[in-house]
Amino acid sequence: MSKLAEQDKQASKSLLCKLFGVLRSSYYYGLKPKPISLEAVKTKALVRQIFNDSKRSAGARSIAAILMNEHGIKLTRYMVGKLMSSMGLKSCQLKTHKYKHCDEEHKAHDNILNRNFSPTSPNHVWTGDVTYVRIKGGWCYLAIVLDLYARRIVGFAVSDSPDSMLTTKALQMAYQSRLKPSGVLFHSDQGTHYTSKKFAESVASCNGMKQSM
Repeated sequence: MSKLAEQDKQASKSLLCKLFGVLRSSYYYGLKPKPISLEAVKTKALVRQIFNDSKRSAGARSIAAILMNEHGIKLTRYMVGKLMSSMGLKSCQLKTHKYKHCDEEHKAHDNILNRNFSPTSPNHVWTGDVTYVRIKGGWCYLAIVLDLYARRIVGFAVSDSPDSMLTTKALQMAYQSRLKPSGVLFHSDQGTHYTSKKFAESVASCNGMKQSM
């Protein structure tokens, strides 16, 4: 390129910068190649891996927690959200869990325990509860039976359905593992898996057991 042509080119650049109100130094800075951050590349790769492992269900909050807990990378969920947006990653949440309603008879029981959470001996008061755990295929449900005296789990069951069959299995495991104690008070919430006729029959099959809610 001739010297005259180069001067014309530089003059054109100067004119354009002046026309758009851009400093020439800023223009030339923008032409410089930006250094590649290996840490940024690694973080993006981890974000994509975590997102794919969750079957595209993990959101910014979940990914931020996994980055911190498993990889020691501290990012706010807002920063992770921006990264996901720049990478075209959009969370597709799994369908929320819903407890199923049963058609069989249900009966609530009185609160016999009345917040007396400190029994003086084992196998005097058991409590039960059901929780849900997200897995790759959707949800699974865990029912437990806790002996309030030692705060120890004495029975449990896992199922893909939060029904009375689940809570019955947990209760029967506790009853058998504790060598069929008599006169136990079983306390729970008023979930359908505890108010069902099937669960009431399971309680009745245990020697002297009473229900409290």
